[in-house]
Amino acid sequence: MGTVFRVKSHGWRVLVAEDDAAVRSAVVRVLELDGYRVQAVKDGRAALDALIDATPDAAVLDVMMPFVDGFTVCREIRHRGNRVPILLLTAKVEVDDRVAGLDAGADDYLVKPFAIAELSARVRALLRRNAVPESGADVTVGSISLNRDTRNVERNGRRIELTKTEFNLLELLADQAGLVVSRETIYENVWGYNFETNSKSLDVYVGYLRRKLSVNDEPDPIRTVRGVGYCLESR
Repeated sequence: MGTVFRVKSHGWRVLVAEDDAAVRSAVVRVLELDGYRVQAVKDGRAALDALIDATPDAAVLDVMMPFVDGFTVCREIRHRGNRVPILLLTAKVEVDDRVAGLDAGADDYLVKPFAIAELSARVRALLRRNAVPESGADVTVGSISLNRDTRNVERNGRRIELTKTEFNLLELLADQAGLVVSRETIYENVWGYNFETNSKSLDVYVGYLRRKLSVNDEPDPIRTVRGVGYCLESR
């Protein structure tokens, strides 16, 4: 069995570019409480300079900023070959705006007003997707182990057959083991942006996973946090 894959926040550097002082302060505060080293700027030109001077581990960019907007910042640094993970913040809710941000090179998109806990989870997910696992392709959480290369899953030595979607869901929960992963984050990472977050598909697939992971007297490893999401626990 391999070691549990974690994104360790301490030491990671995050750039925050937001012209609204109150929002910028709130974002910086929560990221610093999560253990990140944060550089904050208040316009797109400063964000572009910061990204060119020293690439952080992730960037949180407002779309509507003075001098240079977030879309332009994304396009410019991608043109330069900079692959820093980017989370865009915007007050625009139209699908065309969301698509424009992704086409510009953003990795994720969060609409204002947003829950601070959701932003924190999105940043963790960005870093997780771009980090290199510390020890091979194996992930182990309690009695459950999965291998990314072979897509094999076992619990207490028992082989578990999962569909592609079931495996992707379990992998996401395993990478954030012990943390609550929001429904929105799960839908965007497992199903993509076309799914509505009030869909019942997630609940159905969690039910599938529970039935396959827990047989006989094995405890259910998935905890439901009502109104928020799910957490894979070491059991």
